[in-house]
Amino acid sequence: MQAMIDPTQHPGPNTRLFTAAFCPSCQFSYVPENRLQECPSCGQLLKSEVDSFGNTILHEGKESHEGAKGSGPKASQATEVDQLIGQQLGVYDIEALLGAGAMGRVYLARHRDLRRKCALKILPPALAESDPAYVTRFMNEGQAAAALNHPNIVTVHAIGEERGYHFIEMEFVAGRSLRELVEEDGAQTPVRATALALRIAEGLAAAHIAGILHRDLKPDNVILTHQGVPKITDFGLAKSVVINAKSDQPAEFVGTPSFMAPELFEHHPATQASDVYALGVCYFFLLTGELPFHEDTLSELIESIIHKPLPSFRSFQRPIPMEMAECAAMLLSKAPQNRPRSGIEAVQLLQAVLGQAEDIESLLQKAFENHPEIRWSRQGQRYLIDLNFSNGRHQAAFVEQSDHAAADRLLKISSVCCPALSVYFEPALRLNAEILHGALAIAEIDNESVFVMVDNYPLATVDPEEIRRSVLEVAHRADAIEKLLTGLDLN
Repeated sequence: MQAMIDPTQHPGPNTRLFTAAFCPSCQFSYVPENRLQECPSCGQLLKSEVDSFGNTILHEGKESHEGAKGSGPKASQATEVDQLIGQQLGVYDIEALLGAGAMGRVYLARHRDLRRKCALKILPPALAESDPAYVTRFMNEGQAAAALNHPNIVTVHAIGEERGYHFIEMEFVAGRSLRELVEEDGAQTPVRATALALRIAEGLAAAHIAGILHRDLKPDNVILTHQGVPKITDFGLAKSVVINAKSDQPAEFVGTPSFMAPELFEHHPATQASDVYALGVCYFFLLTGELPFHEDTLSELIESIIHKPLPSFRSFQRPIPMEMAECAAMLLSKAPQNRPRSGIEAVQLLQAVLGQAEDIESLLQKAFENHPEIRWSRQGQRYLIDLNFSNGRHQAAFVEQSDHAAADRLLKISSVCCPALSVYFEPALRLNAEILHGALAIAEIDNESVFVMVDNYPLATVDPEEIRRSVLEVAHRADAIEKLLTGLDLN
């Protein structure tokens, strides 16, 4: 566990003292293992520093250091505590730390006058003192972002300064970041990844219409609500990064290198097209679980982004439809003129690829949002739904999409009845003739022939209520057939 404490406090007998180190590429602070000199994520030289809030970092334990070689940067350091928690800052009561990084800390706070919870992002005082230009941009872009009102953008309520702390008050979104989603659940299904990218593009389009660039779009800056709605945060708040790639002339950029468009490394100004490139990296990350370019050093990373071709989607051990792979390639084109020129054009492209099909996860959330007793989870490319019936019996149903082209895809709802033994064939045929919706079929699952209740819907037109009714009907029929043929409760 890491803790942020007052530097005058005497450390405990079992606590070892470390100085934080900051990676200018990842824009994240680390507690180095054995005095690491390079970032464990990108290989950039680490800058030694005391925490930017003026605190000392204490690391308890022996081997489980955050940021150990190969683990990559963490999206949140929510186990940290500091002197602001439990204190008042202007009209805010600061209750807890939601996340921390080089750009500042985000606290859960309560606005005393309005009696509402909010997320309060506070700039590190050391950063404000060392980079006045960043503070100016922080305030200016905060004012601009406050004018944005869109369901896929975290709303900015206020900006200000109190006792030397520059802050921005934002809508509190209880959820996890896009990075945490992929780290915890793995790469998303292609339709789900495309639907998420489309929603993010819609938020980006709203900002571009208002004349606002993001400049640092990445999975850490997209928060998912508990209903699965992505919301973009931190518009225009990317920090300048000084990169010295073994050169006598350091170069200054704005953003996070892994998500920066190639032209930005050639000193072209940020544009709507460079935001679209960052969207493409996020889309690639959702589809594959990896970033398109990752090298041992920052100079090699920049070289790859500028010159290397995009990795083939066929190299990943998961089926990605051709139209979605081509869409990601267009978003990630090295030449800005070959990309969608703005978030508006990115929306049009992603919508054309997705068609009218809503991703399965969103459909399931709507179908079962008022049925907390029904639990569902993703298993690779399909979704498992657990149902417990009032008679004490249990049944599992599966929801997945077919492999057809986007316009012809089907939503398949199925539930296993029992083993397809020859003794059951005759009664199964009689039962199948009596079924009005769906069908009783034989499928091979784990090298075993089983009877399965199946129902299909066009994915482009199916609605949540149809899914809910069909899942319940298929599961009940499968359970009834299982009971009739075997007398058991196997599934």
